[in-house]
Parts: sequence; structure tokens; C-alpha cells
Amino acid sequence: MSGHVIISHGLESGPEASKAAALARAAGALGWTHERPDYRDLDVLGPLGDVKARIRRLAERAHLAARKPLVLAGSSMGAYISAHVSREIPVAGLFLMAPPIALETEPRYLRAAMVPTRIVHGWEDELIPAQDVVRWAQRRQDHLVMVPDSHRLAAHVEFCAEEFGRFLQMLSA
Repeated sequence: MSGHVIISHGLESGPEASKAAALARAAGALGWTHERPDYRDLDVLGPLGDVKARIRRLAERAHLAARKPLVLAGSSMGAYISAHVSREIPVAGLFLMAPPIALETEPRYLRAAMVPTRIVHGWEDELIPAQDVVRWAQRRQDHLVMVPDSHRLAAHVEFCAEEFGRFLQMLSA
């Protein structure tokens, strides 16, 4: 079984970012179609960008995704909006990298559908405390992989892609 993946980039990033590109390669290698929406026009609208508009854009793309199952993946703000959209659109799974647990904007807290979810987060994340992510994942009993890295997970780009591939294979089984 294969499906469609929508990979959402974080703030100060873009659809061609290293993690987004690596995840797209991993999905493609397993026969999953994929897309990487561009949110940069929304990200310049304030310190955190226009989060609600990001959520709307992703929801519209997810509605258009004809292939099932649908998996939403994202890094940082991309993870945040992917989680929120999972509550509106049926998804087979979520792959979240460095997800913010709370923001100084609406929606204020990270919320996600109870679907298979895999999280990769850095112990040394300077923006999102590791313990906040551990508590959030523990409450949901999500699969959480902690790595010795900062918020950008720059030393773990290929690891994230490999973990994403394993996640997609698990969903396909």
C-alpha cells in the first residue's frame, strides 16, 4: 500500500529545505506521491507568520489529495500545522519533527488527531524544550525519537528521512 504525503516546512525555511527534500526522496523511493507546499508568503506576516492561513492552505491541499492514505509531515511550524489539520481531514499518520507544543498565537496549543504519530525531536532544541515534547508524546503514547541535536535537526537530516521511511513502511504493512 502507498499513498500521498504532504510535507510542510518550518518558519525561515522553504519547500526545498534539506529535511523536506530528504523526506520527499524517502517517500518517493517507497512509491508514495508527495508535495511540499510553499508557505513563505505567509511566514513574513508577523513573528510567527500567519498560522491560521498556513492551516487553511494545508487543509485545502489535503482536501485535494485524491490518493489515500494521506500522511502529513512537517518540521517545527510545519509540524504544528500538520497536527492541527489532522483534526479536520482524515489522515493515516503524522510525522512531526521538532513540533512546538505551545505558541504565542492562535491556535495556542498543539493538538492532533489520535492517529499513528512519529516524532523526532532534539534534546538540545533551543526553541522547544525537550521535556515539553516528551510530556506531550507520553500523554498520547506516540512513538518519540529523541536525538542529540538542536531545533533544526541539521545533524540528523538523513536520520529523519530514514525514520520517515520506516514510518511509511509501518503504515503500509
